[in-house]
Amino acid sequence: MVLSVVVFIAYSTNVVSLVRNGDVESIRSTMDGSIIYKLLFSLIAMVIQNTFTIIPLILLISINVALFGFFYGFIWSWLSSIIAAIIVFITVRYFFQGWLIHKVSPKLLAKAKKKGFLYVFEARIFPFVPTSLVNIVSGLSPIQLKFFIFGTLIGNFIYFFALSLIPLGLLSLNIDKHVIGIIIVLSVLSFFVYKVIHHRKNRVEASYDNLKKKEMEEKV
Repeated sequence: MVLSVVVFIAYSTNVVSLVRNGDVESIRSTMDGSIIYKLLFSLIAMVIQNTFTIIPLILLISINVALFGFFYGFIWSWLSSIIAAIIVFITVRYFFQGWLIHKVSPKLLAKAKKKGFLYVFEARIFPFVPTSLVNIVSGLSPIQLKFFIFGTLIGNFIYFFALSLIPLGLLSLNIDKHVIGIIIVLSVLSFFVYKVIHHRKNRVEASYDNLKKKEMEEKV
């Protein structure tokens, strides 16, 4: 698998150079070929972005929108980001945990452990936290894979939709209004799910604190 990736990237040296320079139009003309080639290159680039954050996320989304159009570019950016995040999460947890555990702030790990799904979701929708850091910290923490995937799925859906609009410009979009409407509705629903989970988590924590407080009072 690793050898295949190396060979693929070596074969795509010209495109890699264009990505590094952020030349979206040249990338689109250069990759005017097999759909499999486009998808594979985009996926590998997303894995690199989720591992090291050396490629701006907005650039990858812009490339996907240019290659596949707004709707499919957005969907593929979202799906490939989930796949890439899972790859990094599993790699860190099962292969590099012993090496990385001492390189990450204990406070950050404690925060991820305490908040779980909410840590992943909140980190995904705010642009100030590198995607690679979210993946690495989650892999090092006790967060279950299903909660990591769920937080990434919802958080990236909202964030990627906003980023997908930037390269085209809201006023110049020539896409079906129903598509935008559906995506906006799904984004709102995703945020609503987050608020419900956040509210329930706060209620559970408050109930637990009250219970502990009563136990302490009874002992006194």
